[in-house]
Amino acid sequence: MIAVTVRKQFGSFLLDAVFTAPARGITALFGRSGAGKTTIIDLIAGILAPDAGRITLDDQVFYDADLRIALPPEQRRVGFVFQDSRLFPHLSVEANLRYGLRRARAADAPVAFETVVGVLGISHLLPRRPQTLSGGERQRVALGRALLAQPRLLLMDEPLASLDAPRKAEILSYIERLRDEFRLPMIYVSHSLDEVIRLADHLLVVSDGRIAASGPLADVVSRLDLQPLLGRFEAGAVIDCTVAAHDDHYVLTTLRFDDGELRVPLIDRPVGERVRVRLRARDVSMAVSEPRDLSISNRLAGTITAFAVRDGVFVDVTISVGTTTIRALISRESRDRLALTVGQRVWALIKTVALDNRSLGLLRPPRA
Repeated sequence: MIAVTVRKQFGSFLLDAVFTAPARGITALFGRSGAGKTTIIDLIAGILAPDAGRITLDDQVFYDADLRIALPPEQRRVGFVFQDSRLFPHLSVEANLRYGLRRARAADAPVAFETVVGVLGISHLLPRRPQTLSGGERQRVALGRALLAQPRLLLMDEPLASLDAPRKAEILSYIERLRDEFRLPMIYVSHSLDEVIRLADHLLVVSDGRIAASGPLADVVSRLDLQPLLGRFEAGAVIDCTVAAHDDHYVLTTLRFDDGELRVPLIDRPVGERVRVRLRARDVSMAVSEPRDLSISNRLAGTITAFAVRDGVFVDVTISVGTTTIRALISRESRDRLALTVGQRVWALIKTVALDNRSLGLLRPPRA
């Protein structure tokens, strides 16, 4: 387990963060710019020193103000990937990677150089210099260098912030592979909820130097009280699914979950693979009778269990589809016109085109 209790004063800004996170999978630190996310991981890495507190990873104490323990960064065995790759410009890609290997402790059984190069798909880049690489290629090399240092924990500070959309998608797929193949705990900093929902298992929401919420990703994302921090129209549900079938003629994939199915644009994943789907409340419409002659393919029958009226025009509706909870965002006028009530049977309608790649992420396979 990662356990952090830290205080750090910067002028008028006070970071006062307390949280625990699993020492497996990906924990995301999400929040607006200036919330304190980067400061938290700088404190974990030892780049900054807290004014007070304690930081531990499993049985190792990184910092304890009362015991006067403050391990230097090199003794914490923490890998760090920054927004900019920070590769050595005068070294080749291979030399940059082998620098990571040299940082590993002699007693460690290193992850094989060839394995990291293969997983990240960078063997063809080894002779080149960083300045000749694309932004996505540089970040893949930076990930490799961090891994080859044999860290116990990998920290990533908005590693996709400087990349365009195609390069972001590329690096996200490599981070998923690292998560699944190396089983290395990661803390991932981002202000993009799309990235967080695709990658993370555990979510920490940071606001004004404090942890506003912490817990499993699906639980935190579905909390209506966090809408001001997650984004006005970003709330919704996260559903674990399995790839059930592909339809090459219509270029669609069927995903199955415990209480139904969803049709999404064709994804390049084998039948049986587990994926995560994000259903934004704003993308869910409702009907009070079984829809017919409708273009929307995804129609889930359920029961209204709650309403939450927002300031202004909107109402959040919670719908139970069997054991699965989803949410719809509708207008107050629609609620009254349809005479919606708690306990009423309704149909949740989700357009296939709303479930694009930004709404889908791979789930980590279960441990053997």
